[in-house]
Amino acid sequence: MAIEGPLRELGIHDVFQLLDLSRKTGTLAVASELRDNSGRVLFKNGRVVGANIKSNPHRIGDLLVKKGRVSEGDITRALKLQRDAGGQRRLGDFLIDFGAITAKELEREVREQVETVIFELLSWREGFFKFEDGPTPEHEGSIVSISTESLLMEGARRIDEWSRIADRVPSLACVPVLAPVTGEDAPRMDLLPNEWEVLAMIDGAKDLRQIAESLVRSDFDVAKIVYGLVSTGVVELRVPPRASRRSLAMPEV
Repeated sequence: MAIEGPLRELGIHDVFQLLDLSRKTGTLAVASELRDNSGRVLFKNGRVVGANIKSNPHRIGDLLVKKGRVSEGDITRALKLQRDAGGQRRLGDFLIDFGAITAKELEREVREQVETVIFELLSWREGFFKFEDGPTPEHEGSIVSISTESLLMEGARRIDEWSRIADRVPSLACVPVLAPVTGEDAPRMDLLPNEWEVLAMIDGAKDLRQIAESLVRSDFDVAKIVYGLVSTGVVELRVPPRASRRSLAMPEV
């Protein structure tokens, strides 16, 4: 039996809670015309076992390479083995078999990918959802099982933090640039490695979303770091005059 409706009548948090409390197994599809985006979440006995989203279509193999967890050669080798096996096993299984990555490392990366999608979907206040009952092959092949309640709690915390960040970082379409400084006014550069990583990507052309994609980091993580850099006077933000309403949108609070 399908459960469906507009998110303005039944919020996404309520949908997740309903599926959690009723221990549902099936696939939740969520679409937003305003954002030109859509996502899918797999539930098994009320727990989240998979998720993907149109705006971040990277496969796990691509993400592992971008993060330096495995090499391009490892992926090529695993893909060949997967083809030779007739596609009956997941790519990650072969990476584990020949020692490119451990099962625990792979699970951690898949979990992070799923959580990033969920936290994006939990910020939506408009759109349409549809839940279809029943397992699929994707459900059986999942290597993660995440408490829906814990995802909802962390999602609420992040949305609260977005409201604070939005005071200085009003849009993911903002382009960060290094702030002009004089010798006496130069801010002290005492940064953590992840902050240096973001700072090194600032070239006056990439917006926050593009920086996040290049670093394979969530929009939330990059916006939070840039918020700190703006607050300390290291960085300024520019909003492109022709940016669309959708590209300007931060998560609604």
